[in-house]
Amino acid sequence: MSEFRIHHDVNELLSLLHVRGGDGAEGYIDLLQKHRTPYVTTTVSAHSAKVKLAEFSKTPEDFLRKYEELKSKNVRNLDPLVYLLSKLCEDKETLQFLQQNAKERSESSANTTSTTTTSYSLPQTSTKISMQELDELRKKLGNVTASSNAPLPAEVTRKMLRDKHNKKNPTQPNPVFPNWVYDRPALLGDFITSPTPAGDPAVAVGTLPLPTQEQALVEDLLFVLIGVDGRDITAQPVLGRQNRSFIVDSTLDMSIKELVNRILPVASYYSTITRFIEEKSSFEYGQVNHALTAAMRTLMKEYLILVTQLEHLQRQGLLSLQKLWFYIQPTMRTMEILASIASSVDKGECMGGSTLSLLHDRTFNYTGDSQAQELCLYLTKAASVPYFEILEKWIYRGIIKDPYSEFMVEEHELQKEKIQEDYNDKYWDQRYTIVQHRIPSFLQKMADKILSTGKYLNVVRECGRDVTCPDAKEVLYTLKERAYMEQIEKAYNYASKVLLDFLMEEKELVSRLRSIKHYFLMDKGDFFVHFMDLTEEELKKPVDDIVPPRLEALLELALRMSTANTDPFKDDLKVDLMPHDVITQLLRVLAIETKQEKAIINADSTDAALSGLEAFSFDYIVKWPLSLIINRKALTRYQMLFRHMFYCKHVERLLCNVWISNKDFKEYALHLAKWFAAAFALRQRMLNFVQNIQYYMMFEVMEPTWHVMENNLKTASNIDDVLCHHTSFLDNCLKDCMLTNPELLRIFSKLMSICVMFTNCMQRFTQSMRLERLSLEHGGIDGPPAQSEHTEEAEKKRLATKLLAEHADAIQSDAGFEATISKFDSNFSMLLLDLLDKLSIYSTNDCEHSMISIIYRLDFNGFYTERLERMAVERSQKAAA
Repeated sequence: MSEFRIHHDVNELLSLLHVRGGDGAEGYIDLLQKHRTPYVTTTVSAHSAKVKLAEFSKTPEDFLRKYEELKSKNVRNLDPLVYLLSKLCEDKETLQFLQQNAKERSESSANTTSTTTTSYSLPQTSTKISMQELDELRKKLGNVTASSNAPLPAEVTRKMLRDKHNKKNPTQPNPVFPNWVYDRPALLGDFITSPTPAGDPAVAVGTLPLPTQEQALVEDLLFVLIGVDGRDITAQPVLGRQNRSFIVDSTLDMSIKELVNRILPVASYYSTITRFIEEKSSFEYGQVNHALTAAMRTLMKEYLILVTQLEHLQRQGLLSLQKLWFYIQPTMRTMEILASIASSVDKGECMGGSTLSLLHDRTFNYTGDSQAQELCLYLTKAASVPYFEILEKWIYRGIIKDPYSEFMVEEHELQKEKIQEDYNDKYWDQRYTIVQHRIPSFLQKMADKILSTGKYLNVVRECGRDVTCPDAKEVLYTLKERAYMEQIEKAYNYASKVLLDFLMEEKELVSRLRSIKHYFLMDKGDFFVHFMDLTEEELKKPVDDIVPPRLEALLELALRMSTANTDPFKDDLKVDLMPHDVITQLLRVLAIETKQEKAIINADSTDAALSGLEAFSFDYIVKWPLSLIINRKALTRYQMLFRHMFYCKHVERLLCNVWISNKDFKEYALHLAKWFAAAFALRQRMLNFVQNIQYYMMFEVMEPTWHVMENNLKTASNIDDVLCHHTSFLDNCLKDCMLTNPELLRIFSKLMSICVMFTNCMQRFTQSMRLERLSLEHGGIDGPPAQSEHTEEAEKKRLATKLLAEHADAIQSDAGFEATISKFDSNFSMLLLDLLDKLSIYSTNDCEHSMISIIYRLDFNGFYTERLERMAVERSQKAAA
């Protein structure tokens, strides 16, 4: 069982039990993962568990009756469930909790019912209800109960199955027998119940001599054994899936009656088998049931031949009741097994794989009875032929031809183009799925490989390539599972190799991934320098003011001017402006398929004022079948990594621009330069922080993880391994870049925001200083320019006047410059310490050891060590208190 299935089952169980609080599902899942074992419930342990539960139950007869009913339907996982329940009964604490929980739930449901439903009462009458009226009321209630529990009529069931099949394949409706096939009671081979009973015989059979009674009963039995009522033995009408019972003349001699009652079960078996064959031979019940009824019909011919031979002996006067009992005994066991199988298939409403599971289990259950096992083996082989034909087409050609929904693999109508559009589209997981109850028990171990084999071949076939397995051989049912397991294994190995070679060699998957790495993971440094230089002014605008075609043109220009021009897949790179910032996008992705998904999607947008830099991202065009690997889910992860690093690169450029503009202060006196020392130091700390974060993400996270993935791809044996390695690469990058931890990401985002605000402040102050300098140099910029001044000087004055007017407020606020820098410093230091503290906690508690590299890079000289140690001591003191 996969981790996701365990997660789903635990959540379902907790919701059913209304359990709240604690660690939730995660704690139980970890416990189950650590303690689960490949234990298979044996027949002995299941029997002892059944006995234990029967002893524990208040109504053991009802429990055993229900168990036998489910067993007769061949219900999957019945014995493991009974074993689990017996273990729960042994655990007093769990049992007490479940009893208390059941009590609380019943009380709450009772309260809900009392408050939400209207109470009805019988009308008051002046007279009491009579006994006759009470009996009639009981009969009506009994009829209603019987009708509710009775199975649906055969024609209704056939119509439901037919509608279901035709809905699945509207272009190819299933063939239907004409109505006269079902309206022929005289040709069914089963007993015809006459609406008017035959009159009483002139002479009671019990008054005749004993030899005459015997001859009369032999004749009656020969009729009853082929489904025709006799004179003294008549069949009772059956309701639903009941076994046929008979009425024997009560005046018969006791010795004859005893022999008759011994033989009559064969007639009952015959009636059950005949009804089963007539019903399941219809097209609606599927090819497996049709093949099973054909095999049963062959066996019934042998039975009818035996009865015909007995009739011949009876005409010659050579057949007595004892001889009839002697001749019919060998057939009785065969008829009993056939009737039992027919009843189980009928009760369990088995079709396809579930019918084969029932037959396979019966075959193994008769291990000590060679004759019975041989009979079941014959039926299983015959019934498995159409199922294995579907299986062969699937594992050898990747085609499903299953008009009656019998095969274990089910096809869903999904468009492979959607894999590029919808983040949560699961084409690879949902196009073909396993239906558990259709898996024959003898193929349960190979179910995943059977699914994967056909999926691999189907992908290659949809690309126009011929796929025919060279090792294709007919698959036949046998008790030695190794025979068809080897065939499935060969087909799986061939399909894996074909698809893997197709993607790796013809579709150049690794080259595609390298191309994506160049752009989304900033592998091409010169390309990004060109691109950011070209688009800097455009991306500073609000996102609504940006013209996407202009960005596309600048992107193409940057690609042509850099080393990216050698990339054969560069034309597949596109520009995308996202509607949310990276944190909102991350939260939306993390909330998919959770209870918070609807709330987050319906939340009001807070990103109305996004700039182009915050919304900018790349997109990539990937065609089928590469979109199986590089799907929308993977591209969204690449986009989150890119947006994270792109914004860091933008902040680094801003800080570098501040450094360039600060060089002008070297021309001032020494005492003025010292005044800016605090701002210069803070700028350098911010630049050191941003550059080290980038270095960590690119050279300590992405590059090593990429090389691990490349090496793994070389050893991958199938496409699922490739998917796993690629997904693992992206997950590790997201996790180690702090993108899967909203708490760390929010702190990091605040640090970036402070850096941006600091650069804006410094640029404004630098601009104001330049204006003051221009003012001093030109002696008064408000007056008109002198005639002797050159045109260039006049232009400088005009520009200075304009800038001074725009930045008048900034110049007036320069008095608080030192206090502003101090505030920036304190906020930046506080958030950086908070980030380092959180990183130390995660690296220690959650074993995220790679994140500790950030601490060593940022605290290389021990500047923050003392403060971090102090915070750790305070945290431990609070925990102790």
